[in-house]
Amino acid sequence: MHAQRQKTLSPEEYLKLEASSSVRHEYVDGEIYAMTGGSLRHNVVAGNIFAALKAHLRGTPCRVFMSDAKLHLARDNRYYYPDVLVSCEERLRTLTPEESVVAAPVLVVEVLSPATETIDRREKLSAYKKLESLKEYLLVDPDCCLAELYRRVEGGWEWLKYDQEEAVELSSVQFILPSSLLFEGLE
Repeated sequence: MHAQRQKTLSPEEYLKLEASSSVRHEYVDGEIYAMTGGSLRHNVVAGNIFAALKAHLRGTPCRVFMSDAKLHLARDNRYYYPDVLVSCEERLRTLTPEESVVAAPVLVVEVLSPATETIDRREKLSAYKKLESLKEYLLVDPDCCLAELYRRVEGGWEWLKYDQEEAVELSSVQFILPSSLLFEGLE
C-alpha cells in the first residue's frame, strides 16, 4: 500500500477555489480545512456582537465584518474566517465586489464551540497575537455565558475573564458591551 501525498495549495489557488466553493475552508500553510457549522446559540451570540459593533461603529472609519470575511495572516501563510472582526483599514471603506479579505483587524472575535474551541484557544490565539494591528482577541462561550479577552498591553498581552453579569470592555473600539446584549436570546 502506498500513501499518496496531498498536493498543497498556493494562496492564489486557495483564493480561486474558495471564490467558487459552496463550502468555506480555512487555509493553513498550503492545507485547507472545511468549516463546520455552528449551533443556533453560536449564531445568536455572533449576531449580537456584530449588531452591537455595527451600531457603535456607524460613522467611524472602522468596519465590522461577520463570518464570510477571510482574515489573512501573511506571516503565518493562513486564512481564517473569524466569527466577527473589526478593521479600520482605509482600503475597506469602499468595498469592491471582489473584496473578501481583511489583513489588519483591530479586534477579532471567536464564538466557541466544542468542535473549534481548542483551535481557537491555541492555534488561532498564537497566530492572531502576531498581527501587529490586533489590539484585542475576544473568545465567547455561548453555553457557559462567559467571555475571555486577550488585550495587547505594553510588553505583551493581558487576559481578562468576564462572567454573565459583567460587561466586556473593548478598548480597541472604545465600546462597553453589556452582557445582557452579548447573551441576549440565550435565556
